[in-house]
Amino acid sequence: MAEGSFISKIPPRLMPWLIALAGALLFLPFLGKTHLFDWDEINFAECAREMLITKKYFLVTINYLPFWEKPPLFIWMQSLAMNIFGVTDYAARLPNAICGIATFVILYKIGALVKDRRFGLLWVLAYAGSLLPHFYFKSGIIDPWFNFFIFTSIYFFMRVQMQKKNLITGKENLFIILSAFMLGLAIITKGPVALLIFSIGFVIYWFIEKRRAILSLGQLFLFAIVLLASGGLWFGAEIITGHRDVISQFFEYQIRLFKTEDAGHGGPFYFHVIILLIGCFPASIFAFRGMSSEMKDDEKGREVSLWMGILFLVTLILFSIVKTKIIHYSSLCYYPLTYFAALAMSNLIDGDVKWRKWMSWGLCITGGLIAIALIGLPIAGMNAQAIINSGLLKDPFANANLQADIPWSFTDCLLGIFLLSTIVISIILFHKGNAKRGIIIMFLGGLITTNLALAVIAPKIELLSQQAAIDFYQGLKGKNVYVTTIGFKSYAHYFYSNEQPSGNLNSTSEDWLLKGELDKPAYFVCKVNNINDWKKWYPQLKEIGRKNGFVFLEREVSGK
Repeated sequence: MAEGSFISKIPPRLMPWLIALAGALLFLPFLGKTHLFDWDEINFAECAREMLITKKYFLVTINYLPFWEKPPLFIWMQSLAMNIFGVTDYAARLPNAICGIATFVILYKIGALVKDRRFGLLWVLAYAGSLLPHFYFKSGIIDPWFNFFIFTSIYFFMRVQMQKKNLITGKENLFIILSAFMLGLAIITKGPVALLIFSIGFVIYWFIEKRRAILSLGQLFLFAIVLLASGGLWFGAEIITGHRDVISQFFEYQIRLFKTEDAGHGGPFYFHVIILLIGCFPASIFAFRGMSSEMKDDEKGREVSLWMGILFLVTLILFSIVKTKIIHYSSLCYYPLTYFAALAMSNLIDGDVKWRKWMSWGLCITGGLIAIALIGLPIAGMNAQAIINSGLLKDPFANANLQADIPWSFTDCLLGIFLLSTIVISIILFHKGNAKRGIIIMFLGGLITTNLALAVIAPKIELLSQQAAIDFYQGLKGKNVYVTTIGFKSYAHYFYSNEQPSGNLNSTSEDWLLKGELDKPAYFVCKVNNINDWKKWYPQLKEIGRKNGFVFLEREVSGK
């Protein structure tokens, strides 16, 4: 089927700008509505804040000590945003909002290249209307840009192969340079796992292509030179400036993530399958249909489907093997997953494939679970005291969290009911053969649900989880004191108290802050679970308050 009449009326050059505008309207407003969440969001934002203070732009630090877990590119982006807009939650999340806009434009342009402009828009709709893919562009974590750089690197490399097969025209060497450059940016965004993913995909494609030469020796050399120049920038700078230890510890950390469950983030082998199935609703259900579909008589479509299939399987299998299991580790799968969803959507609209009952059940079960959670959470919140009295929760900290004063109401349940309604309406339309309307309602429903959840539910979850501690840290902002946590890991106290370099090397030692000769007051935050132990071990700590599971302690300067 040709492009829809509405789409055909829009000048081709104008469409990317309209998509960019839509992305800006979706992602730029209200980024700072909630505080950054521990750990990852505050971790990276704190690195950026300290970078602005120390002016050491090639050395990433936390608590003004070298931080070797991540390269600096995303931290540079956040530092730039903070330099322009101030050290705020909004500035920390702004780079990913820009990434969201760029992602929508590139998805549209690739979709239009592969098939037509309608397919490009369907790919954008699949990404924008799915829960986690949309949500991550409103976060302050590294992965959106990391994934974007890997995906664009693979896209440019894919274009080289398509040109060799005479499917499209263009300058091969230019796309080789762009592919290597983007891969290098991915490496200095999060690490060498980007090169691992690309290399495994390269080898798989080489075998599928019956081990023919997919790059000449000259092109391989060009790729390697550009990759080394862009991806080796930070590593070279660290070595030149005498920070070899940072590089060695960085690689040791990367290896540890593969071998062990870092910081308690473990899970079963199928962890990421479940995350993608539920977190990428509704695109995940359509993607199953799309993976068994093809663009009829379209060599370009088959080539892209091959690359998307390789990217999906490499990412999913690799991070299923990795011992450390964190939700966003499989987020690179969002690109191929939404591609296959768009493929299914296009074929459903054209009538090339039929709607199946298992797809209806898939939408009902996965979407129903999300809707039940959205309905059940406010109900649980309104009955918090009954849950506490029941003794179901054995954790004192969790019970204390539930005592937070949160204005839950039955109105909050409407969000889950809304999502459930869009699922039911969409399924009815699919079974009546009106796939186009069913798709629009289904994915717009997902888009609206995600945004309303961030606007209505997320602030209440923050009140439940971390607001009391952040309020305490912000109350210490500008005061000449030490502040830290004991008994649990956090980065929030650095960022929200606006901690400055103290010039006292002892200040980074918890033992010194608890027992040493202080030169200024020290404040501690612990959880209610073990407050009695801390008071017993360190009687010099004076409790000055507690709220929602957090206990606030003070240690005065000796002699006072």
